[in-house]
Amino acid sequence: MEKINSEQQFYDLINGSEAVLVKFFAGWCPDCTRMNMFIGEILEEYSDYKWFEIDKDEFPEISEKNQVMGIPSILIFKNGEKLAHLHSANAKSPEQVQEFLKENLA
Repeated sequence: MEKINSEQQFYDLINGSEAVLVKFFAGWCPDCTRMNMFIGEILEEYSDYKWFEIDKDEFPEISEKNQVMGIPSILIFKNGEKLAHLHSANAKSPEQVQEFLKENLA
């Protein structure tokens, strides 16, 4: 998963014609660390998609604009639009993440 390092990079990525997945996280977040323990297998299963991560604390404006209140959160973007949002409360297990992806990546 590639880390987003600038606001420009974020907007360039989400404005593309292909769906991209962005995980919002923070270094201090225990649930983010837990997600990192199981996300690798999910990345392999959904390797047809481009995955990125962005530190919510480094880019608070982007987080706020996309209604990311809790972390970790996974958002799906295409053509500059947010298509789906897996909120942190529903991102605690591999099953929850997989269900979200099955529902939103057709």
